[in-house]
Amino acid sequence: MAEINTENNDGIHFITVNGDIDAGSSIYLDNAFKEALGDGEKKIIADLSGLDYISSAGLGVFISHLDEFKLQNIELALFGINDSVKQVFDILGLEKLLTIEETKEAAIKALND
Repeated sequence: MAEINTENNDGIHFITVNGDIDAGSSIYLDNAFKEALGDGEKKIIADLSGLDYISSAGLGVFISHLDEFKLQNIELALFGINDSVKQVFDILGLEKLLTIEETKEAAIKALND
């Protein structure tokens, strides 16, 4: 089960994920991204420090929005990924497609530079 919260702060849309993102809960993450896109957000940061597990469906949510982000000049940064989740991102080469930072401050800096 996942808990996903969103908030805007200083022009950045934050999506905070806690728990597991599996086939059943990936829709909530997808909805959070769709909501940000619908609201015209241009800078999005996903806080994954509370993410314990992500399935292929969850990874697919990130991948499915990459082209749309690029077309709409939306910047996305992720931070707080634990080692086991990071291994999955690395295996799939997502670290080359996504901005992944260690901390919230580094993610904010990455979007503001």
